[in-house]
Amino acid sequence: MLRLGDGCCYCFFRKKQYTHLHGITNPCDTPWNMPNLMNFPLLVFVVSFLVLWLSARTGVFFHEKRGSLDEQEREDFGVILAATLTLLGLIIGFSFSMAISRYDQRKNYEEEEANAIGTEYLRVQLLPAADAEKLQTLLVSYLNQRIRFYQVRFRSQLNPINADTAQLQSTLWSSVRIPATAQPNPVAALAVSGMNDVLNSQGYTQAAWWNRIPIAAWGLMGIIAICSNVMIGYGVRRAKAGSVLLLVLPLIVSISFLLIADIDSPRGGIIRVRPTNLISLSQSLHTQGNQ
Repeated sequence: MLRLGDGCCYCFFRKKQYTHLHGITNPCDTPWNMPNLMNFPLLVFVVSFLVLWLSARTGVFFHEKRGSLDEQEREDFGVILAATLTLLGLIIGFSFSMAISRYDQRKNYEEEEANAIGTEYLRVQLLPAADAEKLQTLLVSYLNQRIRFYQVRFRSQLNPINADTAQLQSTLWSSVRIPATAQPNPVAALAVSGMNDVLNSQGYTQAAWWNRIPIAAWGLMGIIAICSNVMIGYGVRRAKAGSVLLLVLPLIVSISFLLIADIDSPRGGIIRVRPTNLISLSQSLHTQGNQ
């Protein structure tokens, strides 16, 4: 049997757990709000292309200083270059897989949030009529805040949403705790459990949005890409004839970085999780309210 005191402690423990884990004292001070080049995919593309193209030109410079490779050296050089490009392709593929899995995780948690809010909207009807009406109104407001959370793109818009969400969470828990404490029974416990799910689903969603590709992985990709382009420039037979070809690898790798950064960035890219399920739930509740 669910004890109300345990549920209360568990909810607020969950709300504070993420801030303690990430060393965050201000709920608006999220990792996304901190400066991060990867939050701007187009900037990632431009910087990557320039750095990689300059790396290729650096390889051409060393080639001109040292002179052409003889046939035996060129054969050994080709083996090393092929291995380096293979490793770069594997790292890019691995990072792309990481970005896709995080994107899917954010989509799944959006669906879970909609299910939790919709279920609790029905469960609170088991409470006294006055409490049920108040809680349903609060849940609709909370749902609107969650939709806004997914739709905003700028930090200045996100901060007030985080503050309003935290306030609504506290009000929701207090509103369900009071009637459940006054009449502790399995029916009230069901409403408390549903509110637990609503609050926890937001925490899981926030953790998923913080879960990004590690900077170390980006650094490793960048180093291998730079080495690959230096070797491509160093291995050209004629610098002038290879000037246009030297743009090919930097362009392809930069496009790959752009796609990975776009998918991995929850707000900065074109490919984003849209609150389809939350919007559908909001429309459904609005229709019910008008009947």
